[in-house]
Amino acid sequence: MMKVHADLCVIPIGVGVSVGEYVAECQRVLEEAGLEHRMHAYGTNIAGDWDQVMAAVKRCHERIHAMGAPRISTSLKLGTRTDRPQSLQDKLDSVESRLAR
Repeated sequence: MMKVHADLCVIPIGVGVSVGEYVAECQRVLEEAGLEHRMHAYGTNIAGDWDQVMAAVKRCHERIHAMGAPRISTSLKLGTRTDRPQSLQDKLDSVESRLAR
C-alpha cells in the first residue's frame, strides 16, 4: 500500500463566480472517505492510501458534475515517500520548528 500526500484544487466551470457549494461537496466526499485532509484558501491537502485518495478525487468530480457543473478543471500535486511515515501535521511541524530557531 503506497501512501500519498496530495494538494487538490477542483474548479467547477460554467456555474458562476461563487463555487463554495461545490468546494463544500468535495469536502464532504473527503470526510466520507475517512481521509486526513485540510482545506486551505486555494485547495485541500489530503493524506492517505494512493487508491483511496484517487477514488475520492474521482468522487469529487462525479458529485460536482451531478450538481450541474458542466466542466471541471482540477490541479493535483502528489508526493510520495518510502523512507518513513509522515502526516500532514509532521510536514508543518518540521518547517515551524525551523522558523522558531
